[in-house]
Amino acid sequence: MVDVAKNLESVRKRIEAACERVGRDPSSVRLVAVTKTVPPEVIEEAIRCGVTDIGENRVQEARDKYEVIGGKVRWHMIGYLQRNKVKYAVKIFDVIHSVDRLELVNELEKRLSREGRRLPVLLEVNVAGEESKHGVAPDNLEELARSVLESPSLEPVGLMTIAPYVEDAEEVRWVFRRLRELRDELNESLQTGAFKELSMGMTNDFEVAIEEGATMVRIGTAIFGERD
Repeated sequence: MVDVAKNLESVRKRIEAACERVGRDPSSVRLVAVTKTVPPEVIEEAIRCGVTDIGENRVQEARDKYEVIGGKVRWHMIGYLQRNKVKYAVKIFDVIHSVDRLELVNELEKRLSREGRRLPVLLEVNVAGEESKHGVAPDNLEELARSVLESPSLEPVGLMTIAPYVEDAEEVRWVFRRLRELRDELNESLQTGAFKELSMGMTNDFEVAIEEGATMVRIGTAIFGERD
């Protein structure tokens, strides 16, 4: 059995240590517990241990869990969002991290306007240019950002990326540093302060991501163990 409470304590200490190394306040980093394939009863245990934010990769799985857990936590959509799932996603999620194309912006705007709600979103950037990963190319980021800024129902709050998986997180430090630079360049070129958040870093690299400015880290395995 996985000891969720013990694992969470360890993760929080690692977050604090990473912040301390670069002179940051640990409260500036939001822990998003990734609950893909994690059953509701285990998520409930994590909530009892102080988890306030959970991240889901699939809309249908999130819908099933939402029926059990409801609004006890903030729900983050962190996986690729298909257009045909947007109508469900806007009823569940409090934040979407994976806005990566204009057609998705348009679909979100259409559905959100019907719901009469505004939704915080992050733009997913494929910093490393991996063909297997989703995300807007850095060269096309400004165009996508403009469309979100002009969308009445979308509230742009930051950028997200997924670094290549490596054994040594130092090898992907440049990815996190580049996302921070892209955020700063975007805010300057669009003369906005909207893009504040940096959602970057997972179990194998979150400490390096924090050192490079992550404000949200998405951690699953270090909390819930290896899952299918």
